[in-house]
Amino acid sequence: MVNPSKARIAVIAMFMLNGGLFGIWASRVPAIRAGLALSYGELGVALLCLGAGAICAFPIAGRVVDQRGAAPVTRALALIYGPALLGIALAVNLWTLGLALFVFGAVHGAMDVAMNGWGAEVERRTARPFMSFFHAMFSLGAGLGALSGWLAASWGISPRLHFLLAGGFLAVVCIRATRIAWQSDRAQPAAGRLFTLPHGPLALVGLVAFCASLGEGAMADWGAIFLREIAGASEGMAALGYAVFSVAMVTVRLIGDQISRYFGTVMAARLGGACSAAGVLMAVLLGSYPAALAGFALMGIGYAVVMPLAFSRAANDPDTSPGRALAGVATLGYGGMLMGPPFLAALAWASSLRISFLIMAVLSLVIVAAAGVLAPANKRPGGRP
Repeated sequence: MVNPSKARIAVIAMFMLNGGLFGIWASRVPAIRAGLALSYGELGVALLCLGAGAICAFPIAGRVVDQRGAAPVTRALALIYGPALLGIALAVNLWTLGLALFVFGAVHGAMDVAMNGWGAEVERRTARPFMSFFHAMFSLGAGLGALSGWLAASWGISPRLHFLLAGGFLAVVCIRATRIAWQSDRAQPAAGRLFTLPHGPLALVGLVAFCASLGEGAMADWGAIFLREIAGASEGMAALGYAVFSVAMVTVRLIGDQISRYFGTVMAARLGGACSAAGVLMAVLLGSYPAALAGFALMGIGYAVVMPLAFSRAANDPDTSPGRALAGVATLGYGGMLMGPPFLAALAWASSLRISFLIMAVLSLVIVAAAGVLAPANKRPGGRP
């Protein structure tokens, strides 16, 4: 039997690799855009290719995970994730960039499904929650990747050399940590269509993930704009908003598993939803810069535990195979992250930025109301032990 600590380290390494390579890419977006002389519209089209790749990969990854097991699929995807990143730097025009981003997004999304499945296996076999910590390691990896991008840009290193050196080093270190004799669970994939949206209680799990991820996506794309236009912050001060949100989220995710054990899964999710709703209301209703920053911190604290709990619940659904369940919930979750910011933009155009932000408070209250569906199967009426 594999030492549980080695299994946790292996999964941690995969979450850090998944976040780290994504952070490396995200940190060099301005350089990629400048190198290919892309307009903002053209860059937007390229970024849509990344999201489309992830969405297309989710159901395929779910089926393969059920057939082959989460651990071997995660390892295989880790081997091609680095070359997929390098492919972005090798693009010579918008069309090749779009293709490279589609492939990168597909590998990133497929690995997201597989590594969450592996993480859920570690939770089941050790009878302890670790998913929140795993997701914190993704965020930490993304931060380290972004830091490497800042250093590379400061030293005048091209994206191609940066992706090769930083991405290659991170891949080698993380993949070595997965060389353990782990036997993954396998499930017989359901016959019929490759992908269907979750139904029954799993649909509510997807709704909870959608509500949380929409808030995360909105903070990334609209947080600084809110601070500029509503709180009257300077450009430099506005940039601190997402940093405050991210630090708060990572900090809580590091202890999120302890929070879930102490309060229970349902209460932890309800407290998270209530905390994020309070943060939105503080930022919108008070409107000052200090209040907005405090509200952003509360939102980071609140959203931190929700997505890990949703993924853990999906992987342990009593009626759907782990791969299929994770793929469905990931689709709804990433759908919220991708489609949320454009939806808020349309709402802000039709009404105001304050009102569009208040939607996040409403969705946070949906998390509070629907949190009961995140209870483990053996603790729900009719759930299997």
